[in-house]
Amino acid sequence: MSDAKAAAKDEGPTILLERDEDGVATLTLNRPARKNGIHRGMVDAAITALDEVASDHRNRVLVVTGAGNAFCSGMDLVEPMAPDELTFMRRVGILCRNLHELPIPTIAKVRGPAIGFGANFALCCDLVLAADESTFGELFAARGLGLDGGGSWSLPRLVGPQKAKEIAFFAQSLTGSQAAAIGLINKSVPGDSLDGLVAEWASTLAAGPRRALSMIKSQINTALETSFSAALEKEAVAQAQAARASEVKEGVQAFFEKRKPDFRAAD
Repeated sequence: MSDAKAAAKDEGPTILLERDEDGVATLTLNRPARKNGIHRGMVDAAITALDEVASDHRNRVLVVTGAGNAFCSGMDLVEPMAPDELTFMRRVGILCRNLHELPIPTIAKVRGPAIGFGANFALCCDLVLAADESTFGELFAARGLGLDGGGSWSLPRLVGPQKAKEIAFFAQSLTGSQAAAIGLINKSVPGDSLDGLVAEWASTLAAGPRRALSMIKSQINTALETSFSAALEKEAVAQAQAARASEVKEGVQAFFEKRKPDFRAAD
């Protein structure tokens, strides 16, 4: 067995999942010695963790981050793509789809490198917050590879087709501040401010209306593949459902009582 394979065997849990009392769940890619590079076992563990998050109604927002000084260095193919390349990549696709469609808001907290799959995995989240000095590297072309991790879908939607082609064709790397400036991510801040910003956004979302945020996420996720008429119908159904829910009653009552709504009590 190679040294790399031996290290992988002994590295312990590669995915950590925690939840605080406010309903903020945190999924941590946990291979700091390999800058959180992804392998098959890690993909499977992450899928299981996302299933756990989705099935527990106490979870109100998910933060995705990496252990140590990196978010994710991409695919770490120490072992072959088992059982074959296509099956492995379809499994990766399930992971990305499950994160993208998770019925609660998701935030990627990016510190250090987010390279290849790592960059696009961050973009599977609803919101991306990064340190100014972090790196988003779309390096696929430099390795003779096509895009993965949903990048072929997310890049043109975030920055437009022409800019997406420029980034992908030339295998560009962008700092967090550069990525924020072109709209690839939501915001970048100095590294020592990142934890506080993510905690603030996660806390605000966790205190929000869980059902309504799930509806809004679904509406926006499908907006670019939906006709205007279909979007209006989806809105009508969503609003009809929301109008009968306790969240709306709490929101309206809080408005008239001139107080902040307690949406957790409305669950």
